[in-house]
This record gives sequence, C-alpha cells and structure tokens, in this order.
Amino acid sequence: MKALLSIDYTNDFVAPNGALTTGEPGQKIEPAIVALTKLFIQNQDFVVFAIDAHDALDHWHPENKLFPPHNLIGTPGRKLYGELENVYQENQENAQVYWMDKRHYSAFSGTDLDIRLRERNITELHLTGVCTDICVLHTAVDAYNLGYKIVIHEDAVASFNATGHAWALNHFVTTLGAKICSQQ
Repeated sequence: MKALLSIDYTNDFVAPNGALTTGEPGQKIEPAIVALTKLFIQNQDFVVFAIDAHDALDHWHPENKLFPPHNLIGTPGRKLYGELENVYQENQENAQVYWMDKRHYSAFSGTDLDIRLRERNITELHLTGVCTDICVLHTAVDAYNLGYKIVIHEDAVASFNATGHAWALNHFVTTLGAKICSQQ
C-alpha cells in the first residue's frame, strides 16, 4: 500500500508574498502536486497534508532562530497554496485524506503519522512539497529509518535554495535508496 505526503505546500512557503517563500520554484510545481493529489484521492490511496503549525508566542522553538515567523496558526499563510487548497476543501471529509499539523521539519517528529500509516499497512511513501532540502528531506530520513520505501516526485518538490534542492535529490537516491520519478 502507498500514501502521498504533501509537505508544507502553503501560502507562506509558496506565494510571492509568503513569509518564507520558495517563490517561482515552488509555484512551478503546483500543477504536478495538484495532479498527483487528485490521482491519489481518485485511487483511494491515503493522502496526508503534513503542514507546519507554529505559535507566534512560542519563542523557544528552534526554527525561530533560523527563519522568520511562518505558518503561524490562524493565519492565511497556513492555507494550502493555489488549487491545492480547493482540492483539499473538496475532499477534507474523505476518510483517506488527513490534515496533520507538525511542529518540526519532519512529518514524523512528534506526530502520529507512523501509527496512521502502519494501521493502513502502508509501506511506500510518495513525497511532494517544500522545501526539498529541509522538511521533505527530514521526513524522508525518518521514513527511511522507519523502514518505508520512498518515492520522491522530482517535479513536485522545490526549495528556495537551488544548490540544496539538487543536493537533496541526490541524497534521496544515494543515501536513502529512494526512487526519483517525474510525471513529465
């Protein structure tokens, strides 16, 4: 069984005025992320929206020392970017679609993701979203350590750091044994 993890594809990470935007690279992957999400939903596969949820009053969170405030709870920055928000809204009542707040880079850190995947006998994870070299990478490392097969959709991941993006794509294959695929 397989699942799609859509990681942090939100206004703050993708929109031109986002607090920590990937800009054009993030915006260019929208068609691929939307198409993959629709396909996984249509096939009744498990789809997880793993989304940063930060508290403006939490001054102790380690990311606050590295990045400006982003994906603050209750702000428009946490909404999914573009058409993906519509896809989520249309399918949020579907039992196979799961919105999951996360506080750290990895979608596994401090969440029930592993339990939910194992309950469904999922062994293969398809990763999409941003940032390739941060949240997608940390999620992939944890997935690897938990024994999941990893598939990265190259045309559905992006970063604000082109060098980091390229490095992460190589790392997925050479260190985590991931498969890189593209819809194109």
